[in-house]
Amino acid sequence: MLLFQKAELSDASNIAQLVNSAYRGEPSRKGWTTEADLLEGLRTTTADVAQIIKREDAFMLIGVLNDEVVATICCEWQSIAGNNTAHFGMIAVKPNLQNKGYGKQIIAAAEALTRREWRVVGFTMTVISLRFELIAFYEKLGYQRTGEFKDFPKNPELWQPKVDGLSLQYLAKLV
Repeated sequence: MLLFQKAELSDASNIAQLVNSAYRGEPSRKGWTTEADLLEGLRTTTADVAQIIKREDAFMLIGVLNDEVVATICCEWQSIAGNNTAHFGMIAVKPNLQNKGYGKQIIAAAEALTRREWRVVGFTMTVISLRFELIAFYEKLGYQRTGEFKDFPKNPELWQPKVDGLSLQYLAKLV
C-alpha cells in the first residue's frame, strides 16, 4: 500500500526522475505509459517540479513505497465558470511497478485531497490524443472526453516530437 504525502522541495529531483522514466526513453518501455515512440527528450526538469511545489495554487502528491517515491501526480487549482476544479498532470508510476493499481490509488488520493482542501466540483486533465489505452484507463476511473483538443505544446529545449500533428485531448470528471 502506498503512503501519500505532499511533496517537499527535497523531493523535486526524485519526482522529475520518476516522471521522465515513466514517459520518455528506454526505461519507460518497461511500463505501458511510455511516450517513447511519440516524443524524445525530457518530460520535465527538477526546476520545473520545484516551481510547482513552491506555488500556493498547486502541489505535487507523491506515493511512497518502502521509503521510495514510486508514484506522483501534479494537482493545480483552477476556476472554470466560477467553480473550483483540480487539473491533474504528470501522473506517473515507476515503470516496473505499473499495472499494480498504484496509478488508480494516487489519482483517488489526489481527488480526495483536492475535494477536501479546495472544495472542487470536478477534475480535468489532458492526454495526448493518440494515447488510446491511457484515455481508456482514465475513462474506467470516471473521466469523460470533453471533445476539446489543443495543439501539443512546443518546448524544444526539453522535448522533440517524433510524429507530426500531436494534440492534447481534454478529459473531465464531476464530483
